[in-house]
Parts: sequence; structure tokens; C-alpha cells
Amino acid sequence: MRPSRIQEVRPVTQRPVPDRDAVDDIVDQWAHQWPELDVSPLKVLGRLHRSYLRYQSSLAAVFEEHGINMASFDVMAALRRSGPPYRMTSGQLAESALVTTGGVTLRVDRLEKAGLVQRERDAEDRRIVHAQLTDEGLRVINKVAEAHFANESQILSGMSKDDQASLAELLRKLEHSIVENQDPTA
Repeated sequence: MRPSRIQEVRPVTQRPVPDRDAVDDIVDQWAHQWPELDVSPLKVLGRLHRSYLRYQSSLAAVFEEHGINMASFDVMAALRRSGPPYRMTSGQLAESALVTTGGVTLRVDRLEKAGLVQRERDAEDRRIVHAQLTDEGLRVINKVAEAHFANESQILSGMSKDDQASLAELLRKLEHSIVENQDPTA
């Protein structure tokens, strides 16, 4: 089943980016109160966190409008991306969503109760259980995915395609830096 229509991104009147923001004020306050403390990472990570909070709020509104949450979307989207027959094991879903199989079980339980997924034992190995989108689940994820990606396009519409590509590459480097520098005992 293919999505019925793609939602259009509304044009945004571009306003100039302000020369200062709340993060600048916080950095200045630290500099005034403790000049020898290097708070320069806050210029990146503080803005990233503030952007994340606004992004999460926007996502939650779209998901709530469709009666699901981010956790449900993650599972349903992974199943949808897997292609027909839109089914995966808990282990595959856990790897895709970066959560434990126990976390996947709770998510699948909720989706099954809502009639959006069903569980099915593997015909060859009865120990293996697959989660599979129902027809209603496929209808819902198609509708939500269209709204979700239109929303994300709208969120990014104040940036040029080149800026978006540059930011995507920088965020890849940021994640790599975080992973490479984590405490291995943590």
C-alpha cells in the first residue's frame, strides 16, 4: 500500500537570524561570574538541546494528532521500512530503535492492544515471534509518516538545502565524537 498523497510544505517567510540568543546570554553570564571557566561547548550543545526541545514538542503534537506517541511511531516506522509483509522480530526492532527487547515488548503490547500490530509465531521456529503491521496499522503509519515528514520539512524550511546538508554532516561528526569519547566503563 502506498501513501495516498504527499503533504506540501508551506512557504516560510524568512526572517533574519538574530545576532544574539539565550545561549549567548548564558555564556556571557558565565564569563562575567567565572571568566576562567571554558563554557564554549555550551555554544553548540546548549543550542542543540534547545533545538531538540522545540523539535520534540513539534513531533509530539503531530503524533498526538494521530493517536500515537514517538515510541509507537518508532516501532511502526521500522516495520513499514522493512517492506512487505511489514514484520520483524523483537530483536530486530530493538536494534532498529536502539532500545532493549523488553522495551520493544512494551511498545508492541500497546500497539497490539490498539489493533495496529499483531504477533505471529515463526512457522519454522516457534520460539521466534514476529510483530507485524495490521492493515489498520499500515494505514495509520502511512498517514502519520506523511504528516511527520511534512512537519520535519516545515521545521527545516528556514534553512537552505546546502545549510541542511552541512548541518547533517556536522551532526554525524558530533555523534561520532560523542561515541568515541564516552567513558568505556559507563
